[in-house]
Amino acid sequence: MYRRCLTILILMNMTLLTSWICVKELKINRIAATQAFRMEFMSATMEEDKMSFLEVVACVSSGQRVVDYEVLEKEMKYHLSAQDYDSLLRIVEAEAGGEDSDGKLLVANVVLNRVNDDKFPDTVTEVVMQKEQGVAQFSPTVDGRFQNITVSEETYAAVERALYGEDISQGALYFCARSRADSGKLKWFDQNLTRLFAYGNHEFFL
Repeated sequence: MYRRCLTILILMNMTLLTSWICVKELKINRIAATQAFRMEFMSATMEEDKMSFLEVVACVSSGQRVVDYEVLEKEMKYHLSAQDYDSLLRIVEAEAGGEDSDGKLLVANVVLNRVNDDKFPDTVTEVVMQKEQGVAQFSPTVDGRFQNITVSEETYAAVERALYGEDISQGALYFCARSRADSGKLKWFDQNLTRLFAYGNHEFFL
């Protein structure tokens, strides 16, 4: 008798629970069927999809999924002494102060190309101060510009590009400003060197 009553009680509770769930589901379905609910739900879904798409685009464009920052980190190619660094900054400013960043970079490239060439001295300062038969290789070293120049931020940036190995000089070892050079020097350039290209106010030779 006890078991029968317990069984009936359990069945009644299950029936009540099932009925409550059905009523709730019916209410939810009625709400979902309304136009306002469908519009709000669609708007929320579209906004979520839009945000997800933008996050994916940002992730892809950043490159962080496949590229390690350390791989992109550049290493300095030239490690100069304080004196050589100062000499490079000064000669670039003196020779190419009126040029753009690439024009300054080219002058730095020529100086460093000479350092790497057996025909020239082994340090930047020696290259900059070199004389051939008593004639200075870089005129600013004798007319005062080299000693009294104020180095610009753009020159610092151009020299840094050169020190990190950026070279757009095609191996040039010489340059001159044809409009300011004397005729004798120009004649020597034209007869003894190979002209590579012109950039800004300078022509570059090998």
